[in-house]
Amino acid sequence: MFGKTLRSKPAEAEMPSHELLLRAGMIARLAAGIYNYMPLAWRVVRKIENIMREEMDAIGGQEINMPVVHPADLWKESGRYFDIGPEMVRFRDRTGRDMVLAMTHEETVTDLARRFAGSYRDLPFMVYQIQTKFRDEPRPRGGLVRVREFVMKDAYSFHRDASDLDRYYEEVCAAYRNICRRCGVPVVQVLSDVGMMGGSQAHEFMYVTPLGEDTLVLCPECGYAANREVATVARDGLEGLQLRAENADHPGGREAISGATGVREGKLEKVATPGKNTIDLVCGYLGVSPKRSIKTMVYAVHARTEGHAGAAKEKAGSKKRELVLVVLRGDLEVNERKLANLLRVGEVEPATPEEMKEAGLVPGYMSPVGLKGFKVVADLSLREDEEYVAGANEEGYHLTGVRPGRDFPVDYRGDVIVAREGDPCPRCGKPLKWERGIEVGNTFKLGVKYSSSMGATFRDEDGRDKPMVMGCYGMGVGRLLACIVEANRDSSGIMWPITVAPYQIHLVTLGASPRVRETAEAVYARWIREGKEVLYDDRDESAGVKLKDADLLGMPIRVLISDRTLADEQVEVKLRRDEAPKRVGLGELDKVVSELVASEFERFSVGASRPAAEY
Repeated sequence: MFGKTLRSKPAEAEMPSHELLLRAGMIARLAAGIYNYMPLAWRVVRKIENIMREEMDAIGGQEINMPVVHPADLWKESGRYFDIGPEMVRFRDRTGRDMVLAMTHEETVTDLARRFAGSYRDLPFMVYQIQTKFRDEPRPRGGLVRVREFVMKDAYSFHRDASDLDRYYEEVCAAYRNICRRCGVPVVQVLSDVGMMGGSQAHEFMYVTPLGEDTLVLCPECGYAANREVATVARDGLEGLQLRAENADHPGGREAISGATGVREGKLEKVATPGKNTIDLVCGYLGVSPKRSIKTMVYAVHARTEGHAGAAKEKAGSKKRELVLVVLRGDLEVNERKLANLLRVGEVEPATPEEMKEAGLVPGYMSPVGLKGFKVVADLSLREDEEYVAGANEEGYHLTGVRPGRDFPVDYRGDVIVAREGDPCPRCGKPLKWERGIEVGNTFKLGVKYSSSMGATFRDEDGRDKPMVMGCYGMGVGRLLACIVEANRDSSGIMWPITVAPYQIHLVTLGASPRVRETAEAVYARWIREGKEVLYDDRDESAGVKLKDADLLGMPIRVLISDRTLADEQVEVKLRRDEAPKRVGLGELDKVVSELVASEFERFSVGASRPAAEY
């Protein structure tokens, strides 16, 4: 077997799966985020791909293959050529034509659809591929968890209308759960951001682990699940009553925000707050709850300056930063992804101190009251019938009695807050909890985003041309492989599910006597003829080395033949997940191993009961 196992943890290993795959000689790093797959791991990849094919075929998918190199003209048609940053590799061929390396294939498949599906009779259909992608990730991490070059199963469906997409979308989600189940990876389906893909709705299939890079917001009571980027919380009229009750407990109650100021309700007043430049400091000084204060954050967005039609559009990459004021309740935090979505921009980022100074803003004492020339985004946590403390835009001063809408205009109003652990679930009102997770796959209801911009239409029964309604569905093969290892391991090594294991059986010999070798050779030859998958360790190594390697490599069934076992006409059989082996007579070996293979496959079948350890 090509490749070597390692006894110690490689310095580059960041996660258990990364460490074990390196130690087992299954992957080898070529460059940051780019890996070679060695023989054992490549067998796993092929098995994962076959499971994906079976599940996609079962819901009517047709496998195709699309190029990795695309003419940039397609991406310009959709607009994404101008929207995606340096993570997309752009280059020119020898004729000077703009080209890109595929990050995904929506543009290419939409081009196929508009060329070959022009009638309602051609719909619906789904095509998929298992193909290489490249994204120039700025921070590859975790071995195969976040890489730059990767293989993805990506599928695309085309429909007459949104209702047909909704119906089929559920079939794909069920197929994704089946894939993960068969690969031994428990997942949670969570609502997610549509991101650069666009569309009306998206889900991610998350393996829950403390080592994950995504934060998940989950409700143990009703099953609500969302990525923190899009998670919402319950907002009802009781919240305002609760705030009034909380404020009544403070010294002076609603009669006066601070006994020292004598400021009464309903009157906009400027009060001195020397040195009080944080929510906690100003609220403590004035004796109000942070829930009765307004936090003002300043964000910079990249506003594109579109030029003339046609070629000038390519110069739309010139960007200028526009400052936006975001106001929310003082005890809450801004969710930058929700903010970007509300503003319909790709990204937002906090304004720099230099930008705020140039704009005349006073950090620690800001609010939209009295300011001109800024767009204002107000979170739903701020009520227009409530009064708040806010900055006076003057160092050392704040305003009391501030009402959103009355005392400052609001250009955008929506949900832009981070859901916190313990916040009420938007469905049932019970406390939410946080978990970490690794994204295994994702699904998107694209709608007509690509078909409209690229002219992918079909003629309906009434003779009218309509845009095709699209869905897309991605799952990374390498990332799924990493999650399989994360979910199936112990302190000694990998514990492969038999459905994706490089080999079903690890045949190990101890000792070099003629009988041990002859018996093992006969067993190996017989099992190969029967179609069993066997990794045969006939190396001249010590028992310790062989058994440690067997645990590290993690084949589901280990069969050990030695002089000691043959003295009793027996061999040793052990499931990788069991603590102790058992002795089996030579005459029973084939039957026992065949039954173990069948029972291990049953554990990971779609209809099997879930393991107790699954989330």
